[in-house]
Amino acid sequence: MYLGFMVGKTFDDNVTNLMLAIGLLTRRVRSAVASNDLSWTQKTVMALLAKEGPATAADLARAEGMKPQSMGTTIAELQELGLVDRKPHSTDGRQMLIELTAKGLAVRKAASDEKRTWLSKAIAKLDKEERDTLFAAGDIIMRLVEKTPE
Repeated sequence: MYLGFMVGKTFDDNVTNLMLAIGLLTRRVRSAVASNDLSWTQKTVMALLAKEGPATAADLARAEGMKPQSMGTTIAELQELGLVDRKPHSTDGRQMLIELTAKGLAVRKAASDEKRTWLSKAIAKLDKEERDTLFAAGDIIMRLVEKTPE
């Protein structure tokens, strides 16, 4: 489904079409991953732990804007799957730190590899000019997300 950018479209129409295209591509890439049996929250918690390192359940709940009890359930599910583990906090004996296990890291890496493979195959089907344009658009999109609109 081609959304029809630029020609005969208003600026707002093109902005809307770009948002739709990015959303569709994101969903398509996510659906290509075998680890879809994990919930969005579970994947997000694993991503936070991979990026930020070990964290308390309260820290993870705040980062996700959810109740600590709900985060506790998510952590318990991930722990049951062997994807995260709890270890004592080094300075506060009342708290536990949640961290990714080796299996959790492997699941994240496999999912990332699957996404990259799917997207690489899809892009490889484009002609050189389209690939160059797409990669240039990627650079522009990165600049957009690095700047705060005024």
